[in-house]
Parts: sequence; C-alpha cells; structure tokens
Amino acid sequence: MSVSDNIFIGTGRRKTAVARIRLNAGTGKLTINGRTFDSYFSHENFAKQAYAPLLTTDLKEKIDVIANVNGGGVAGQAGAVAHGIARALQKMNAELRPVMKKAGHLKRDPREKERKKAGQPGARKRFQFSKR
Repeated sequence: MSVSDNIFIGTGRRKTAVARIRLNAGTGKLTINGRTFDSYFSHENFAKQAYAPLLTTDLKEKIDVIANVNGGGVAGQAGAVAHGIARALQKMNAELRPVMKKAGHLKRDPREKERKKAGQPGARKRFQFSKR
C-alpha cells in the first residue's frame, strides 16, 4: 500500500497501548477502530486527552483522524492516540513542533507497570513483618 502525499502517519505509545494514526485534510471526523471517538472513549476526559494535540494547534475541524489502537486499557489508549496524533501533526507541519513541545504532546510518557517481585504480594507491597 502506498501512502499518498496528503496522508500523514504517526505511531503513539503509552503503557502497553500502541496507536497507529493516519491524518488527512477533512472536516474533523475522528475514528478509532472503526468507531467514533465518543463511542470508543465513553468518558469525556479520555476523549479530550486523546484529541488534545488537535486543540492545541487549532486543527480539530480541519483534519480527519483514523486510529487503530490495541493493547492496554482505556487510559493508556487515550494517551497513545494523543502521542500518535502529535507525531503525525509534526510530520504534516514542522512549524507546529514548538507549540506541541511546549504543551508536552511530543514526549512519550515513560511510566510502565512495575513487575511483581518474588517473595512479596506485589511490586512494592511486602508481607506483614512479625518479630516473633
């Protein structure tokens, strides 16, 4: 499949979620995994987080977004979509980089779940200490 000149692709990641984003000029149609943003992100905070880069650059009504997301939960997927949109916008117009960088959209959130350790019930939690 060849990518035409007016489609811009970005990959976003957050926790264990990965989002593949395709941007092209349009009327502001937002689609995730074949569903609308509102039906996919049931809580409006996740939807707002996902399209935050579009609001920062004032392009929400001028660009169509098609996203394929897998892995993680709703919060991780919203962050991954936002990261992917920001990276695709940067490819589309390099002059948007300073605005998005200042807003923090281009940095990948590095926080991951810490692994469970042997001999304890969780990653940090310890069994109750008993002196005797």
